[in-house]
Amino acid sequence: MFVEKRISGKNTKYYLSHSYRDETNKVIKIRKFLGTNLTKEELEDAKKFAKITIHNQIKEIETNIFNFSLTPKEIQALNKYNEKIKISHFDEKKWNLFTEEFTYNTNAIEGSTVLKEDVPSILQKKQNLNSDEIETKGVAKAIEFIRTTKQELSISLILKLHKFCFEGSKEFAGQFRKLEVVIKARDGTVIHKGTPANELILELEEFIKWYKKNKSKFKPLILAAIIHNQFEYMHPFQDGNGRVGRLLLNYILIKNNYPPINIALEDRSEYYWVLYEYSQNDKLRPTIQFLIKQYKKTFKKIK
Repeated sequence: MFVEKRISGKNTKYYLSHSYRDETNKVIKIRKFLGTNLTKEELEDAKKFAKITIHNQIKEIETNIFNFSLTPKEIQALNKYNEKIKISHFDEKKWNLFTEEFTYNTNAIEGSTVLKEDVPSILQKKQNLNSDEIETKGVAKAIEFIRTTKQELSISLILKLHKFCFEGSKEFAGQFRKLEVVIKARDGTVIHKGTPANELILELEEFIKWYKKNKSKFKPLILAAIIHNQFEYMHPFQDGNGRVGRLLLNYILIKNNYPPINIALEDRSEYYWVLYEYSQNDKLRPTIQFLIKQYKKTFKKIK
């Protein structure tokens, strides 16, 4: 902050100025009038009050959440939801159970024909795998990766997760789409268009930049929900966005020493609804409430 002087005839006007960059990297300047023809003591007193006013104004500035924004009070209210979950760390046995549960459900949500009871044997299989079985083993490998990796969130990590899931079953494994995608309702109505293919890399770079800049503002559950939902909003792959998005959700949680979440097949309709509420109505709260319910289900199954 610095004092600006403006001389007009015999009068001198004083202002306290402060410049900063907002969430979009735009330079914002705040200027507060201090008074006219002030003595040194009067100027110092006026500066003290102006500094408090400017700090309070900055606190009220909203944080951009990609296509909408949240005030500090709204962020605080969302962060309180984090208190509704318990922290229960998994031993190796529980991790094995979670891997089987998550692998089955995340693939079944996308139409896999693998039966739940067949997952353990498929994970032990070495050869003669069909595409659904390959993807079962692939998702399990991806879970092990997010459990152990020290790699920061990056475009490289996102591509790696896709390759883990689909190498051997899809020719575009580990590659972003080069064509446009739309998401349709059962009646054929288009409910969402993914980011245009020629803008994907730029959008993903902004996505990573936002994460690095804002991750400390949000509790882990809230941050994971934002990252997951925005990833699904962009839809960067020709196929496999749901599976990679749910892995990213758990990557954020695990990285913050939180247990992972399994999203159950039986709750697929509600899951799609909360994604719709985010993409169409800028609502994040339904996703957070949904994830809390999924946490409770996860803990019941992983005993």
